Amino acid sequence: MTLLNIILGALLLIGLFISWKVSQKPISSFDLQELEKLRKDIQEARLQDRKHLQERMDYMGKLFTENSQETNKTVHAQLKQSHAIVREVTEKLTKIDETNRQVMNFSSQLEDLQRILKQPKGKGVFGEYWLATMLSHVLQPDQYKLQYAFQNGEIVDAVVFFQDKIIPIDAKFSSEKYSEIGREPNQDMRGKLEEEFKKDLKLRIDETAKYIRPEESTTDYAFMFIPAEGIYYDLLVSKVGTLEINRINLIQYAHNKRVLIVSPNTFFAFLQTVIEGIKAFKIQESVLDVLKRVDLLGKHLGSYDSFMKRMGEHMGTTVSMYNQAYGEFKKIDKDIYKLTDGEVGGTLETIELEKPTAHLEETFEKVSRKKLTEVSS
Repeated sequence: MTLLNIILGALLLIGLFISWKVSQKPISSFDLQELEKLRKDIQEARLQDRKHLQERMDYMGKLFTENSQETNKTVHAQLKQSHAIVREVTEKLTKIDETNRQVMNFSSQLEDLQRILKQPKGKGVFGEYWLATMLSHVLQPDQYKLQYAFQNGEIVDAVVFFQDKIIPIDAKFSSEKYSEIGREPNQDMRGKLEEEFKKDLKLRIDETAKYIRPEESTTDYAFMFIPAEGIYYDLLVSKVGTLEINRINLIQYAHNKRVLIVSPNTFFAFLQTVIEGIKAFKIQESVLDVLKRVDLLGKHLGSYDSFMKRMGEHMGTTVSMYNQAYGEFKKIDKDIYKLTDGEVGGTLETIELEKPTAHLEETFEKVSRKKLTEVSS
């Protein structure tokens, strides 16, 4: 209402001035006093309006400062949380890199294992010792156990732990009968020894099969470890020298009993497969954890983006209100300038602030895209 009164008074004053110009009559001292009084009133009203406008601008500035401080606190908290997530993602990526280096070094470990698994020169029954040596050079102590006892008290030579399963391995096998067959010159006696040898193999298969216990988390099969490559080879071919063994019956019999017969060379391949599976499983867990962290980081960045957009909109609204108020103030200055014939006013410069919303959104989008690219790589 004050601004409207000032405008009406200014129009009235202009009308009086125009009437005076038309009549070209001299203005009396009374009129001059009235005009001077009107000018002072207008000047006082102008100063009062400027004071009110300044107070309003100060209030708006204070409000903007408070909002900015609150915004800075929120932004700082979001950045702190985002930095923590980035740090965790970096740590997980470092662990994955270390695991990959271990996988790359596995080839040198395999060479050492091959050296260990060479056929020994001495003779004797060393299945359990050889099995324990192979396991200790390939697996971690918590990945296998020797002389594992089941709930009924029976003990298997070794088990390998893989995820939530137990793989039983039996190495209790004697090569005495096999050696006797090779030393026996009498063909009839050799035939009897071969039959006994076959029965002994079936007995060993039965002994190994009893360790298959799914109710105790074992796999549906067990491994029968034969420490002598020659004996293992006899099971795969129909004839070795003069030794005749029904290969199909023995292998089929072991298959029916869910027993896998392995030798030092084939067991080495099995160990390699198990180790690769364990390492791949660990890498998969780490990758899944990293992906979860990256997804969480993306959600935080999205929330931060929305917050920045809202902040830009608030800042844009504040700037618009400031520009409108300053435009009205400029109009008053122009009116005063006209009323006083250029003696007062006309010195205000047009100051218009730009809205920061578009710039802030563009800047944050670039930063977010760059940060996500760094994390993904």
